[in-house]
Amino acid sequence: MAKLRPSPTSTHEVINQPETLVGYNLFDTDPTVTSFLERSGAVTEEIWGLGQWLGTPEAIELGRQANAYPPVMRPYDARGNRIDEVEFHPSYHRLMSTTIGAGIAAFPEQEHPDRNHHLKRAVGMYLISQNEAGHGCPISMTYAAVPSLRHNPELAAVYEPLLQAHSYAPELVPTARKGSATAGMAMTEKQGGSDLRANTTVADLGDSGEALLTGHKWFCSAPMSDLFLTLARDKDGLSCYLVPRVLEDGTRNSFLIRRLKDKLGNRSNASSEIEYDRTLGYRVGEPGRGVKTIMDMVAFCRFDSMLGSAAQMRQGLVQAIWFARGRSVFGKSLIEQELMQNVLVDLAIESEAATLTSVYLAAADDRAATDPEAKSFRRIAVAAAKFLICKRAPAFMAEAMESLGGNGYVEESILARLFRESPLNGIWEGSGNVNALDVLRAMAKEPHSVEVLLAGLETATGANAAYDAALADFKHRLTHLESPEWQARELVEKMALLLESSLMLRHASTTNAQLFCDSRLGGRHGSVLGTLPRTGEAKSILEAAFPHF
Repeated sequence: MAKLRPSPTSTHEVINQPETLVGYNLFDTDPTVTSFLERSGAVTEEIWGLGQWLGTPEAIELGRQANAYPPVMRPYDARGNRIDEVEFHPSYHRLMSTTIGAGIAAFPEQEHPDRNHHLKRAVGMYLISQNEAGHGCPISMTYAAVPSLRHNPELAAVYEPLLQAHSYAPELVPTARKGSATAGMAMTEKQGGSDLRANTTVADLGDSGEALLTGHKWFCSAPMSDLFLTLARDKDGLSCYLVPRVLEDGTRNSFLIRRLKDKLGNRSNASSEIEYDRTLGYRVGEPGRGVKTIMDMVAFCRFDSMLGSAAQMRQGLVQAIWFARGRSVFGKSLIEQELMQNVLVDLAIESEAATLTSVYLAAADDRAATDPEAKSFRRIAVAAAKFLICKRAPAFMAEAMESLGGNGYVEESILARLFRESPLNGIWEGSGNVNALDVLRAMAKEPHSVEVLLAGLETATGANAAYDAALADFKHRLTHLESPEWQARELVEKMALLLESSLMLRHASTTNAQLFCDSRLGGRHGSVLGTLPRTGEAKSILEAAFPHF
């Protein structure tokens, strides 16, 4: 009697499964960014090269590894000496080196000749955040620390050239020996959170601006950075201090890492609780005006949080379109199914609006150096835009992940990582409530910022009836606020949505702009994505959003 013999290599043919998306240029397949840079006259060769590298299998694998092998705390060395170090996977250091080498951590010098520096740097940050967001935290803080540091010209003269360097050296040695530096920030304390004035860390201030700090900080990301801006109470009140990780003589400052935070996402980035135990610091800015001083840093980090959410949306959209092109369902390609087209088109115009707003605000940073109007506009627009874009990211990422079905929910897909990352930017650098209150503060203390914003919104009138009606209603509401704090979220949402809509009307295609305004402002949209009014141009919208390559 013959016996059945199992095949020694039992397998099956894999069909109807799209290949992993690799080998594409993140920059030149993004028409929103490329067209905006072209209109701005920004040189793009370096950005093009970065976009090309980020789409390689090597770069994508580095991003995966950095999150699969998160940082590990090393409080002691083998002999029992306290060292307070964090050990990272080599992939993290490789990403840091590449990103810093591309100049994405460098704030422009006082007399920088490139008028598009902030814009090009923002595009670089947007691109690297699509690949791996965690290492972008120290990149953002290094960039953002410079404006606050400039409140102390002597310290700025020492540290700013090191923060501007295009080289990365992770070793804990004096910064002068390394020739480069990265920066961190330590503000939050467990009893206060966003209420920085509840901070209790104290500074024993000497005669020369040096102080010894004692206290506990509840959140300190990137604790292996070379220097930190922090807040402490001295005889003048709550002041800002610069804390070096290593002192000039090579000894380590008293910077005690108590534990690493076990975060939902952002796994590659070490977030920690730290303790100052008579830790040396140098005062920065006006005595007792620490919050005002450090907010110059927070403002640019806040922008990067918004930018990071726009980057997540872009990568989620790209992955969803790629999968839909390569997957067949019910006898035809998924991307040809009308219901899926509705979802993907909705994702596409949402992503475009978020990206367009982000790069427009980056360009405003470049203008703000010489244009007070741009500075006033940025003051209110960044807080409003961060509120809306960061709020929309989690729902966006959930929809993008669902577009891949079960394939999107497993760790082999980048969508799982992006989904875990998506709530973070809405929390960091000011939660939604903090940003809404900041808009109210700008309206009360800097009313000209509202005038500048409204003037910009007016330039888009006459192109869409829903937009014109929404703007008129918004202006009426501004003058009839019965309870501003209670109404803050509604007000700021409308403000940001009008900003996005105005930019779509001015810079996007007519089809996309009309669809965005009619759905978001005209009431022709449900409470979930994929409920757009019918359009006969779905295929062309999706092809333009992520062209075949």
